[in-house]
Amino acid sequence: MKKILTSLALLGVFAAGIGAVGSVAIAAEEAHNAAAPTHFPIHEPKEMDWTFAGPFGTYDKAQLQRGLKVYKEVCSACHSMNLVAFRTLEDLGYSEAQIKSLSAEYTIHDGPNDTGDMFDRPGKPSDHFPAPFANEEAAAASNGGAAPPDMSLLAKARGVERGFPRFVFDIFTQYAQGGPDYIHSLLTGYDETPPAGMVIPEGTHYNPYFMSGVSLKMPKPLSDGQVTYDDGSPQTIDQYSRDVSAFLMWAAEPHMEDRKKTGFRVLVFLLLFGALMYLTKRKVWEGVAH
Repeated sequence: MKKILTSLALLGVFAAGIGAVGSVAIAAEEAHNAAAPTHFPIHEPKEMDWTFAGPFGTYDKAQLQRGLKVYKEVCSACHSMNLVAFRTLEDLGYSEAQIKSLSAEYTIHDGPNDTGDMFDRPGKPSDHFPAPFANEEAAAASNGGAAPPDMSLLAKARGVERGFPRFVFDIFTQYAQGGPDYIHSLLTGYDETPPAGMVIPEGTHYNPYFMSGVSLKMPKPLSDGQVTYDDGSPQTIDQYSRDVSAFLMWAAEPHMEDRKKTGFRVLVFLLLFGALMYLTKRKVWEGVAH
C-alpha cells in the first residue's frame, strides 16, 4: 500500500510539473509572437464560476431570464435560435401566460394557407425562435460576408482545446463549461489596441480570445447600460456576458440538471450493487476450500 501511495504521489507531482512547464511555454510563446501569433485563441478563455458547474451544479433561473433578455434585445438582431421552442422557456420559471405573451411578440412567416399563399402571424408557444434573416445568404450579405452562427447549440459547439494534462483532470472535476467560458471571454475580450506590428484585416475587430484568428467581423456587441435589468443586477458588459453565456448553455443542454441527477443515482446504485455482490460472493464461498 505504501508503494502504491508513493507512486500516486509521484504521478501527481509529475503531472503538476508538466502542467507548469506547459503554462510557462505557452506564456513565453505568446510574449514572443505578440505581433504574429501561431496559435488561436491568443489568450485562453478565463474560467468562470458558474452555478451549473460540477456534478451537482444547477441553473440559476434568474440569471437565465436575464440572459434571455440580453439575447432578445441584442443577439437576436443577427443570431437565430432555430432549435429552441418558446414553450421550453417554462424551464426558466415563466408561466404559460407569460410564454404566450412573449411568443406573440414575434412574427412567424407561415403557410401556405388554403389559397396557397404564405402569410405572417403572431408566434405561438409551439413555435421556435424565428431567424432574423430569410436565409443564410441574406445573413451573410448583411454581416460583411460572414453569416452569424445559430446560437441554439453554440455553448456546446464552441470550446477551446485544453491540452495535456488539464483534459485528464477535467474527467475527474467534470469540467464541461468550455463553451460558456469561451463565449464570455470573447464578448468581454474586444481590444481596440492590438499589439504593435499586428495586421488587422479591414472590416474586422481584434479579439485575442477568438478561436479562429486575430480578429472577427462581429463588432463589440455589448456596452454598459445597454440592457435594463429589473432585478437590480449590475448593468455591465461583464454581467451581460455572464448572463447570456449561461442562457446559451441552457439552450444547448436544457436537460442538464436531470442528466446529473440520473447519473448520481446510477452511481449510487452501482456502488450498492457492487457491495452487495461482494458480500454475496464472500458468503457463498466463505466455507469452500480453494
